[in-house]
Amino acid sequence: MKSQLHSYSSIPAVLVSLLFTLSFIALPCSSSIVTLQQSPPVSGLRIALQHIDSGKSLTKFERIRHALKREKQRRETLKAMLLAGTQISSQVHPTITGLEYVMQVGIGTPPVRYNAVINTGADLIWTQCKPCLNCMKQSTLLFDSEKSSSFSNLSCSSPFCDALQLSLCAIDICTYTYVYNKDTYTRGTMATETFTFGENAKVSDLAFGCGQDNHFFEEDGFGGVMGMGRGMMSLVSQLNVSKFSYCLPSIADDTKSISTLFLGSVPNFSLDSATTKTTYLVKNKIYPSFYYVMLCGISVGDARLDIDEDKFAVNDDGNGGMAIDASTTNTVLEEEAFHRVANEFASQMNATVDDTSSDGYVACFNLHSSVVVPKLVFHFENADIELDNYMINDPRSGKWCLTMAISGDGTSVLGNMQQRNMLVVYDLEKEMVSFVPKRC
Repeated sequence: MKSQLHSYSSIPAVLVSLLFTLSFIALPCSSSIVTLQQSPPVSGLRIALQHIDSGKSLTKFERIRHALKREKQRRETLKAMLLAGTQISSQVHPTITGLEYVMQVGIGTPPVRYNAVINTGADLIWTQCKPCLNCMKQSTLLFDSEKSSSFSNLSCSSPFCDALQLSLCAIDICTYTYVYNKDTYTRGTMATETFTFGENAKVSDLAFGCGQDNHFFEEDGFGGVMGMGRGMMSLVSQLNVSKFSYCLPSIADDTKSISTLFLGSVPNFSLDSATTKTTYLVKNKIYPSFYYVMLCGISVGDARLDIDEDKFAVNDDGNGGMAIDASTTNTVLEEEAFHRVANEFASQMNATVDDTSSDGYVACFNLHSSVVVPKLVFHFENADIELDNYMINDPRSGKWCLTMAISGDGTSVLGNMQQRNMLVVYDLEKEMVSFVPKRC
C-alpha cells in the first residue's frame, strides 16, 4: 500500500544557520590541463528546454529587459535580507539569482506533466503538492500523491533526509524547509517518485520535495524547480551521471528555438580540439552547489587588463570567484574588474561611459556607426574564451550597453547571455568544463 502524504501544517517553521568551513581546490593559472577526448556518445537523457519568455511577441531588447527586471527583483530581495542581518541557508548565493529556462517533466504513475525551472545553483528538486497551505499560481493542477501508484514518502533514515538544509521527522516521514532567502523558500514533505522526461524516459525512485508551503519568485506559471547543482539532492547527482551539457541558441532565436540539455552523455558533435576550450572546475564548500572556475584575467581588444587575479579568487566567506550559471542572464563581474572593462571599452571606442540607462545597465556608450566594437576575452585556466552578446543596442536611446552587471558581493558569474551558440560540457568525473562553439 502506498504511503500517504503527511500534512505539514502541524510542523513548526524552524530556521537554522548552516555553517561550513571554506575549502576550495584551485590550480594556478599557469598550470596545464589534459585535452577533452572525443568519444562515442553513451546512453543518456536528452531534454528540451524553453526560455521562460518563449512564445511571447518580444523584441530581442525586450526579452533582455524582462530578464533584467526579474534579476533586479531577486537581487533586491536578497540585498534587503542581507542588510537586515537575516540568517539564511548556505545554499543561496546573493549574486546568483536567475531562473530563465524551463523543462517539462512528468511526475507520478500515470505521469502528469509539469513545468519546472532549472536551477544550476541549487540542489533540491521540488514541485507544489496537495494539500497546499501557500502555493504560487501555476499553469497546471497541483501534484496529487493520492493519484499516483508510485509515490512513497521518504523515511527519516534516508541519506537524502540527512542531506537537507533543514529537516524534521514525524511518524518516520522526512519533512523539509529549503530556504533560498528570507522570503523565498519551499516547505513540505520529502518523497520518492517516478519522473518521466521527454515522451517515455522514466526514472524511478527520484527523491523530491512535495512543497505545501511555497514562497517563491512569481514567474510564468511554473510549478517547481529542477535543482541541477553539485549536491547529492540534485537531478545530476541522483542520476549519477558523469557528464551533462547544454546548448543555448542565439538570443535572436530565444522565443522560438528549443535549447537542449543532455544528461549522461556528450551529444554527437565533433569536439574539434582546435576550437574546444577546457578548464577545471573549482570547489567552494561555503556555496557547494555552484559550478566555479578559475578566471585568470580579461582582455578587451588586444589589451590584457591590469586586474589582480585575487579579484577572482574565493574569499574566506565564500564570496568572490567566478561561477558558471545557465540560470542567470547577464554576466556579473567584481566591481573593480567591471569598471576596468567598461573604461577600456570607452577608451578603445573613443567614447564615454554613460550610466543613465533606464533599463538597469551600468555601462552604456554613445557610438558612431563607424566604430568597431573590440572583442572581449575571458582568460580561464588554460582556456581563452572569446565572448559573444556582450554589447547590445538600446533602440529607444540609441546607446550601446554592456550586458553585464556589477557584483554586490565580489562574486563574478558567467551568465547565459555569454554562453549562447556554445555547447557547454560539464565532466564531473574529471572536474572539468569545456566550451565548444556550435550553432545551437
